[in-house]
Amino acid sequence: MKLVVNSEGVYLTKVGECFCLKKEGQKQEIAAKKVDQIIITTSTALSTDAIELAVENNIDIVFLKKYGKPFGRVWHSKVGSISTIRKRQLNLDSNKMGTILVKEFLIQKMKNQADFLTELSTNRRDSRKIDIKEDVEKIKNLIEKVKLISDTTSINSIRGTLQGYEGTASRVYFSRLSDLMPEKYKFNGRSKNPAKDEFNCMLNYGYGIMYSNVERACILAGLDPYIGIMHIDNYNRQAFVFDLIEMYRIYIDKIVFKLFSTKKIKQEYFDKVEGGLYLNKSGKEVLISKYNEEIEKKIQYKGRKIELQNIIQYDCHNIANRILKGDDWFVGVGSLRYFK
Repeated sequence: MKLVVNSEGVYLTKVGECFCLKKEGQKQEIAAKKVDQIIITTSTALSTDAIELAVENNIDIVFLKKYGKPFGRVWHSKVGSISTIRKRQLNLDSNKMGTILVKEFLIQKMKNQADFLTELSTNRRDSRKIDIKEDVEKIKNLIEKVKLISDTTSINSIRGTLQGYEGTASRVYFSRLSDLMPEKYKFNGRSKNPAKDEFNCMLNYGYGIMYSNVERACILAGLDPYIGIMHIDNYNRQAFVFDLIEMYRIYIDKIVFKLFSTKKIKQEYFDKVEGGLYLNKSGKEVLISKYNEEIEKKIQYKGRKIELQNIIQYDCHNIANRILKGDDWFVGVGSLRYFK
């Protein structure tokens, strides 16, 4: 389970082999063996004993900013890395393997978008069913354009082209999602930091939580989160996590869309800030609860049923092995399945 601290003024400490949360005379104990990650979303005090208990049990502590993006992590020192993987990551933006991986990441992302739109059109009987089908074809055409790019072309020479295809597909996709939303929650494209509307506000926070899980999977697999291929390396920016997360954004899209379409969202979940909206404590609780429920569901993947969080880890280990082998061994990262 993920232990989420979402209330200001909590003191997180240790009692025996349990984490103990204290606030205003109340306390709750949770066995460390039941926790795989601790997420801190607000002002919280931690004892060194609690941190030590987390480290001893390979539990990472993630700190999120107000809009959901992780800004820090407490992690044990024994990460699953060897220097060869990191050295070879440095050359991925100029060799065949880097191009193959980026094409797979983007194709999987766009395939997820097309499949989700197709799913949303299945039971429709209005004119939008045809409109959705046209949008799906647009995205599929862009997928074919990505496939046609030669694997021997370096990412440095085609980065702009790939970003163009990805951006076009996303504009088509989000425009259609907005069209299918309840009238009061329709939105005009993507926005962030802060979001201009309720849908993007919740989507951004969900992406932040997913980002922390992808980063964790990278570290455990021995991949360097800072050495990107598609995304340009910037100081203190986990560029490779931005590359990888493209394949998994669909899970957040589906969670958030379902919350809005089933009328589980209330206006009081959002606070106004300068230039946009902020997801408050009540809104975070709804989203995090749904996220934890879905990420622990077992879904079909490569002939067996496993949890989404384990799929991400499996993919990262697969990528690390391919980078180590230095060729296009075991091509095909994605093949993702997503919940309904």
